[in-house]
Amino acid sequence: MAPIGLIADVELVRRAQAGEVAALGALLARHEASMRAVVLTLLGPGPDADDVMQDAALAALGRIGDVRDPAAAGAWLRAIVRNGARMRLRGSREIPMNGRALLLPAPSDAEQAIETHAMRDWIWNALEALPAPLRLMVMLRHFSGISSYQAIAEACEIPVGTVRSRLHRARALLAGVLLDNASRAHGDASALARDSASEALETLRGAEQGVQSREILDLWPREARLDGVLTLPGESVHPTLVMAKVTEQGVVQRLRQVTASRDITIWEMDVTGPDDGFGPMVPTLAWIMFRTDRRVHRLRVVFPRPLRGWEPLTST
Repeated sequence: MAPIGLIADVELVRRAQAGEVAALGALLARHEASMRAVVLTLLGPGPDADDVMQDAALAALGRIGDVRDPAAAGAWLRAIVRNGARMRLRGSREIPMNGRALLLPAPSDAEQAIETHAMRDWIWNALEALPAPLRLMVMLRHFSGISSYQAIAEACEIPVGTVRSRLHRARALLAGVLLDNASRAHGDASALARDSASEALETLRGAEQGVQSREILDLWPREARLDGVLTLPGESVHPTLVMAKVTEQGVVQRLRQVTASRDITIWEMDVTGPDDGFGPMVPTLAWIMFRTDRRVHRLRVVFPRPLRGWEPLTST
């Protein structure tokens, strides 16, 4: 049998629909970078983006059986996170399920969606493994009529902020366990992330020192272009010009998280710097890189909120 990392999406979907959790984990790991790129473009880096990604993993668990076109699994997953991000922007009580925007289901509907799914035993076992306070939050939020943050807070006699933090921890644990099922069988995703983290650290180090290594220069070839809010509309410049300007302004970036696939890589950064740069006003940012044969051909930098204090660069 071929290693799961070499299996096409179609077969992974079929295995997942048959109840193979590692196959679903591998599918999520394979498309994680493109899913996260969609979320970051809409929301910017931060807790909301993390929540949408975690919700998407759980939505995929419950709705993988609804996928009718296994070859379009990547598009289906991106639709889930796109809807989730848009709902965050609207402040809606809707949740993303099978690529469409659905209202929070009634308890019987939610339970039926899980109970009729081939992975129901894994799902309930994973829920049982959560600490009781976190398990209660998930059950109320997704499997009861007491589903709003305010209603849960009142029912449990705790602050709304505690509800949010517990749900965040619960989703992170469940999503982490799901992806863990793929880590042993889908090691290429982990290897890509490790290699990309090394590239990120070397790129940042070179920017601070004003000299990049030959390997990093090869990563950012002459034809590489940056576009987005750091440049004027319709303009694109080489990424190293922006790296140099950011460094000159005293902005310091520290790598916080890497998400990598073969053609998309995301570096999320913590940012510090002087008031005349965008450091203090933008505590985080993300580099979204589109790659061909490892080399970056396009870079887009996204922020958690509109950028101030930056004069866009031009190609001249």
